[in-house]
Amino acid sequence: MDQTSQPDALPERMRTAAFSVHVFTALGAGIALLAMLEAVREHWAGMFGWLGVALIIDGIDGPLARRLDVVRLQPNWSGEVLDLVVDFVTYVFVPAYAITASGLLLPVAAPILGIGIVVSSALYFADRRMKSDDNHFRGFPALWNAAAFYLFLLHLPPVMSTLLVAVLIALTFAPFHVVHPLRVVRLRWLTLWLLGAWAVLAAYTLAHDFMVGAPITFGLCVIAAYIVGSDSVIRRLRAFKA
Repeated sequence: MDQTSQPDALPERMRTAAFSVHVFTALGAGIALLAMLEAVREHWAGMFGWLGVALIIDGIDGPLARRLDVVRLQPNWSGEVLDLVVDFVTYVFVPAYAITASGLLLPVAAPILGIGIVVSSALYFADRRMKSDDNHFRGFPALWNAAAFYLFLLHLPPVMSTLLVAVLIALTFAPFHVVHPLRVVRLRWLTLWLLGAWAVLAAYTLAHDFMVGAPITFGLCVIAAYIVGSDSVIRRLRAFKA
């Protein structure tokens, strides 16, 4: 083997590995298409299953990119833009279709709120202040995949579901913080444990096509309340002690 070729070959392999992370991230857009096909057929559990796969990809690609130094090795490709594109279709667009077309909302309000979801989320994704310095999300973080999951799980009367969606749209730019499950350092051990429990409970729920008992529903709702409200509670407790 020609020893002089080895130093050049290693960076090329590294660049290829780095680019493969972008391909892996972009795969999420393909997963979104599969989820959309399930949604059009009204196979809601299947849709959420594919959106769950997209969540796994979204959770893995960031650490992979940092480990393989993708920013330095592939400077012509923006992982941040790619991630936002994929996140929009998986977190917002496909769930917005499901919420609008599922019959969970009042028929008159459904298309209006569907438009409200995608427009407010597009603005949120473009907001450079969407994350605080300590990696909390500002306002409701356009997690419409999760919101749709809970709408299907709870199956509230259409009036209540309609009001809930309207409130979440309004809260998109509200001045409160929501925990980022992977990036917030405070109580990360607890957050990760609860995230794991949520994944197990959610998988069980989808396997049973949302036909689960009160204990499963209660557990999923408690975890959601922790993610959404724990930062506000902690801040108020600190202010009270001060």
